[in-house]
Amino acid sequence: MTANLEHTDQQILALLARDGRMSFTDIGRATGLSTSAAQQRVRRLEQRGLITGYHAELNADLLGRKLTAIISVRAMGDTRDDDIIAVLAEMPEISTCFSVAGDASCVCLAQVADPAELDRLLIRIRHLAKVSTSTTVALTTYFLNRPLVDEP
Repeated sequence: MTANLEHTDQQILALLARDGRMSFTDIGRATGLSTSAAQQRVRRLEQRGLITGYHAELNADLLGRKLTAIISVRAMGDTRDDDIIAVLAEMPEISTCFSVAGDASCVCLAQVADPAELDRLLIRIRHLAKVSTSTTVALTTYFLNRPLVDEP
């Protein structure tokens, strides 16, 4: 395990990665700590930067964004990567954007309602960012956002 984590800290991270709303009492029960000791451990993990936040996981299907697209974006001409990222950051359909090594400047994940909305998004990206794109549509998600820490 990286980051020189104690066994109990690994357990806490694994528990919270699966349920960020888990109570300190439940964390304590699962790790053999008191509620206050569990709370202190979580606070220390936050202070060390190992826990960077908590969020609600949203159902893209129920939000009308049933189609997931993986979009590779390649700069054209003298377009700068910073300019591309600034344009992409303004597009709410794009949930994630990675800087990558290889032919593309970046790879983005987008959630849209249907192929027509994806087409409109790609046209906007190409026009506003002055880039070329290639796209893969995800058909099935086998797993997503797996926890980075497993219970030891």
